[in-house]
Amino acid sequence: MNDVFLRRSTLKEKLKRRERLFAGWVSYAHPSITETFARAGFDFIAIDMEHATISLEQAQRIIAASQSEGVPCLPRPVSHSNDWIKPLLESGADGLMVQMVNTAEEVEALIGYLKYPPIGRRSYGVNRAQAYGFDFDKYIQNWNETSTFIIQVESIQAVENVEELLAFDEVEGVMIGPYDISGSLGVPGQTTHPLVIEASRKVIEACERFGKSCGTQVADATTENVKALFALGYTYAILGSDLFVLWKWAEQMQCLIKSLR
Repeated sequence: MNDVFLRRSTLKEKLKRRERLFAGWVSYAHPSITETFARAGFDFIAIDMEHATISLEQAQRIIAASQSEGVPCLPRPVSHSNDWIKPLLESGADGLMVQMVNTAEEVEALIGYLKYPPIGRRSYGVNRAQAYGFDFDKYIQNWNETSTFIIQVESIQAVENVEELLAFDEVEGVMIGPYDISGSLGVPGQTTHPLVIEASRKVIEACERFGKSCGTQVADATTENVKALFALGYTYAILGSDLFVLWKWAEQMQCLIKSLR
C-alpha cells in the first residue's frame, strides 16, 4: 500500500486499540488554516460542515491540504444525506465523523453509504479519492478495511441506545457532544450538570466495554483540561478549533483595547 492507504489504516488501528490521540477541528474554509494545523502533530483533522458554511468544493481543498501534510481528514457532513456523504468520500476523505446518530437503524444506513459492497452499498466511481483513476483498484480493494467511521452521541436517546450503536464492527469510535446532550436533558449549555456528566460516563464506559475509541472537544485546550479529560476515560481529544482560537484571541484584544482607551 502507498502512503495514503498506510496513513488511513494507521489511524483506524490506533482508534481500535484505543490509543491516546489528538485532533484538530476546522470551521473556516481557507486551506491555509488546515495546513497550519496539520503541522502541529495532530492524528487527524475534522471538518465541521454541520455548523459552518464550508461547501463541498471547499471541503475537498481542506481534505487535500490536510493530507498533503500527512494528516488524515474526517469531515463532519451537515446531515446524514448521501447527497453530502458521497461527494465527501469521492473528494478523498479518510472516513467520516457523523453528527446526531441516535439509533441502530441510522448507523446501518450510514455504513451503507460509507462502505462498498458487500458491507455497504456505496457506488463505484472515479474522482480524487481514487487518484483520478490511478489508484482505482487499490482504493476499492482497501477502502472498507482502512476507512474510519466515528459517530457522535449527542442526545439522551443516543445515550440510552449506546450499546446498540456500538455493536457494529464498522464503528471505530464515538465523539460525545455535551452541549447537545445538555439540551436534550433540558439543561441547555450546562455541560457540567450532573445529568450531563452521568450521561457522558455511561457512553465512556460503554466504549471501554466494546473496545471503541471515545473522545470529545476541549474548548479551552490547556494541559490541565486535557489531562482531566483523559482521566475521565476519554481516549482522544479534539483540541478546540480555528474558530475558538480566533474567538478567544479577539476577546483578549477586546479587553486590551478597552483597558487602553
